[in-house]
Amino acid sequence: MILWINGAFGAGKTSAAYELHRRLPNAFVYDPENAGYFIRKNSPESFSRGDFQDIPLWRKMNYEMLKLLKSQYDGIIIVPMTIVNKNYYDEIITKLISDGEAVKHFILYASKDTIVKRLKSRSIGRPDSFAVQAIDRCLKAFDTDITEIKIMTDDKSVDDVVTEIAQACNLNLTRGRRSGIRKFYDKVFAK
Repeated sequence: MILWINGAFGAGKTSAAYELHRRLPNAFVYDPENAGYFIRKNSPESFSRGDFQDIPLWRKMNYEMLKLLKSQYDGIIIVPMTIVNKNYYDEIITKLISDGEAVKHFILYASKDTIVKRLKSRSIGRPDSFAVQAIDRCLKAFDTDITEIKIMTDDKSVDDVVTEIAQACNLNLTRGRRSGIRKFYDKVFAK
């Protein structure tokens, strides 16, 4: 199964993904951003400026990589990635589903105020940052274009979100045994 965790920057995708990884035996986190970083690092700046999702190769690489992983790996693949362009969503997620892959797609949804507050706590909440500039575009897309299972995260802990995802997928989580201090450390330093 592929668990795609979508949402605006600051909605809690990465935190939920890594908590699921810790609590699901035989799970793997696949980060599509790494394909974008690879393209940027190995291309002239004029080619790879802007959002790497706009580069068709990025979408093809992630689709192909997820297909490969599913053919070779029997566990759960967790994909924390914001994707709001419906055409791009179709090129990756809809195509995987059409190919017979079991994909569960969740949108972690929060109010703009909550997202801005979370981004500021991570020092990326400047009004001119990419993450803040993208909030309205993300929320609009999740209200109109990509509207699958939404989990409202404004007043939920990471544990609550992870439990809701697991229940929706009929997955059994191992018991979370980390202290509050360890959870804080993992959130800030370890992924």
